[in-house]
Order: sequence, then structure tokens, then C-alpha cells
Amino acid sequence: MFIDNFNYKQILSVTMILFAIIDILGSIPIVVSLRNKVGHIQSEKASVVALLLMILFLFIGEEMLNIIGLDVSSFAIAGSVVIFIIAMEMILGINFFREEAAETASIVPLAFPLIAGSGTLTTLLSLKSEYATQNIIVGIIINMIFVYIVLKNTIYLEKLLGKTGLNIMRKAFGIILLAIAIKLFRNNTGL
Repeated sequence: MFIDNFNYKQILSVTMILFAIIDILGSIPIVVSLRNKVGHIQSEKASVVALLLMILFLFIGEEMLNIIGLDVSSFAIAGSVVIFIIAMEMILGINFFREEAAETASIVPLAFPLIAGSGTLTTLLSLKSEYATQNIIVGIIINMIFVYIVLKNTIYLEKLLGKTGLNIMRKAFGIILLAIAIKLFRNNTGL
């Protein structure tokens, strides 16, 4: 019965929406920078933690926010501020966040908030009203497999792009991330 409910069109839609929101390709400069700071990124750990966070939030996210007295808009606004700061780091080359210890850098800030950030978690709540839960879960899993492949190959991607390519990408995606932060902020404040 559960298998009968799979809808490949919904799975494709969810996968594409989450791919755009997670934007792991746009995060390559951040991942490379993180790896250079801490020496090693635990791709498996980051991917699994992000996967678990997203699935958990899909099921209990709205209730969890309600328990602590937050609505989805407030959560999205807070996320937009974090995304804004990360974007400014990328554009200006200034570090606002303290350096993380090597054993925690794979979870914070990689798994959360970069992969399973407020934009992704808020999107999951929106998708839940339009798509069947099992199709959303399949979309999440497909994205996490892709995220894992990208994280596992950052050394190759860094060599392929080179230092100049990474700097250009970092600045360009910083501006895109800044625009996403502003859009998320405006949509949830009504400004």
C-alpha cells in the first residue's frame, strides 16, 4: 500500500526544489574553506546528520516550533540573518563566526545550517502541505546522496576549479546567497 503512493512526478519536483534550496554546488567554496580551516570534513557524518535533521523536522518541525512559541516566519527570519552573515563572509572575506573545532565542523556549520538550514527546513514544512510524505522523504534521500558525493569530492573539485575559480565562485555565490537571505527576510516580514 505504501509503495502504491509513490508518485515519480512529485519525487522529481521535491528533489528539484530541495536541490535549489540546499544548493550544495554553491556551497563548494564554503566547504573547501571549512576543510582548509579544520583539516578534514566528515562527509558521511555531515550527510547523515543533515538527512536525519530534515526527516525529523518534516515530522515534528511545526509542533516543535509551536512548543517553544515560534512560528515558521520567525524561524525563517532568524535563518535569513544567519544566511546573510555567511554571504557577507563569502563576499568580503571576513570571518564573523568563530572557528569550529575539527570534530564539530562536519555538523556545525556544515550539516546545520548550510545543508539543513532554516531555508531547507522551512521549505520542508511548505512541501508537506502539497506533496505526500513518502515522496518528500525520497527527495530528501536523493539530495543527501548528491550532497555526500560533492562533499566526498571537494579536493577534486578544488583542483578542478583552482584558487581563482574558487574565489570567483565564492563571491558570486555569496551575492546569490545574500539575495536569498533578503528574499527570505522580506517574504517573512512583509517588507
